[in-house]
Amino acid sequence: MFKAIAVILAGLTLAGCTQTEQGATLGAATGAVIGGVLGNNVRSAALGAALGGVLGAVVSQPGQCYYKDEYGRKFIDDCPPDYVVRARAPRTKVVVRM
Repeated sequence: MFKAIAVILAGLTLAGCTQTEQGATLGAATGAVIGGVLGNNVRSAALGAALGGVLGAVVSQPGQCYYKDEYGRKFIDDCPPDYVVRARAPRTKVVVRM
């Protein structure tokens, strides 16, 4: 019963966050699990959580584009109104039989 209440409260808490915050939370949790499993210690889990949180926050910014100025500095800004996300062309599999 206590676990069910904890899960419901965690879900309600996360529902009040922005999409960037949700992405950071999910990335940190996933990174902590993966880091803990692969490194088998707390330091690896903490490093995984930090990296996952940063990556989760960056990836989950909808409508944001990444730019570089003439000095090589990177910055994030809104995408142009006519920007279209291009999907990768499907890869074809070539099988050669001899």
